[in-house]
Amino acid sequence: METLSFDIKIYASPQRVWDILWTKETYQDWTKFFSCSSTMQSDWTVGGQTRFFDGEGNGMISTIENIDQPKEIVFKHLGMIQNGKEDFDSEEVKSWAGSLEKYLLFDLDGITQLHVEVDIQPEYTEMMNKGFDQGLALVKHLAEKDS
Repeated sequence: METLSFDIKIYASPQRVWDILWTKETYQDWTKFFSCSSTMQSDWTVGGQTRFFDGEGNGMISTIENIDQPKEIVFKHLGMIQNGKEDFDSEEVKSWAGSLEKYLLFDLDGITQLHVEVDIQPEYTEMMNKGFDQGLALVKHLAEKDS
C-alpha cells in the first residue's frame, strides 16, 4: 500500500469547496474522471456507512473515521460491492481493507488549500493520479466559477 497526496489552492471558502466535493450533482461531476456515473450514499456519521458506486452499482463500502465540516473528512474503506453482493472477506478486499481517504480543507484568508491523501495499491497509481489531477481541477473550476 502507498499513500498519494494532492494539493490545490482554490479561491473560494472552505464551505463552498466542501459543497462542491460532497453535493450529489457536483460529486458526480468531479468523480467522473475515476468512473462515469459515480455516486455516493452516506449517513454522514462517524462509524456509519458510506457507499461509493460506479455506473453499474459496483463499488466500495466505507465508513467515516472523522468528520469536521467543512475542514476534514476521513473515509476508511472496508469492503466492496460486486454484482449486488457485499464482500469484506476475499483476499482482494483484505489486501486494501482499512485504507484511508482524507480530505483536509485549510482556510488561508479567502483561499482554501485542499489537501487529499489516499491509500492505494501500487497498480492504481496512474489511474488515481490522473483522476485526482483532473477531478480536483474541476472542483477548483466549479468552486471559483460563481465566487
